[in-house]
Amino acid sequence: MPPLGTLLTAIITPFDESGNIDEAAYVRVLRHVCEHGSDGVVVAGSTGEASTLSDAEHLRLVELTVGEIPPGKTVTAGTGSNDTRHAVEMTEKATALGVDAILSVTPYYNRPEPRGLIAHYEQVSAATDKPILLYNIPTRTALDIPNDLLARLAQIENISGVKQANDDALAPVDGLELYAGNDTTFARVLDMGGAGGICVASHVAGDEMRRMVDEPARRAEIDAGLQDLYEATGWHNPIPIKKACELLGLCSGRLRLPLVEADEERATILRTALTNHDIPVAA
Repeated sequence: MPPLGTLLTAIITPFDESGNIDEAAYVRVLRHVCEHGSDGVVVAGSTGEASTLSDAEHLRLVELTVGEIPPGKTVTAGTGSNDTRHAVEMTEKATALGVDAILSVTPYYNRPEPRGLIAHYEQVSAATDKPILLYNIPTRTALDIPNDLLARLAQIENISGVKQANDDALAPVDGLELYAGNDTTFARVLDMGGAGGICVASHVAGDEMRRMVDEPARRAEIDAGLQDLYEATGWHNPIPIKKACELLGLCSGRLRLPLVEADEERATILRTALTNHDIPVAA
């Protein structure tokens, strides 16, 4: 097993009626995913709505996760930014809080050229002694890191892996542990000998997804059977997975604007998918 684990859940951030972080619900979700197949969590990533968290909220979530994570499970903190100074500051602070690793998303919007990207990650690397996972997700950042540039970034100290959410570029890269960035490619990454996946559907189907790790001979069969659930929970992350967690009675499905909750049609699709997989749904 890779040091961080094979199945990691990109954990949601529950909110209360006032729009504040619901810490009790967060701990409930954290314990649930750790009890159902996950080797660890990634906190304050895309699924955790990091883009609408203040720095204080962001770091409080990291602190809470480190304090509440069950023994033997790992914590990876999302600390990326399109401002290198901000990414460095958040990386330093998350490291001081005791995380096991850092997830650093490609700088978004300003779209740096390769020299700028290398300089960015050199400074992020210098801010921590923890492993750093690059996060390549061009649909959100408007910038793709091609595999030849990933190989160059792998030469920077502390950079040890990549969460690859560009399915067209999914391939091993020398010097980097490969994590699937989309649930639909989790089995594919395992088949090619990658480290595993940073997943979303594992909030509700972690036991089934764990079987793909533990039962490789049945991996393709299990993966095929999960496609409907992947579709139901993955159409506009994190909207559907928060509704799914609400249906399980773990937390509210509330989000922060500009994201809005799943409508009744989508909720019905989710309920049906969960029921079809014998996942208990709250009344």
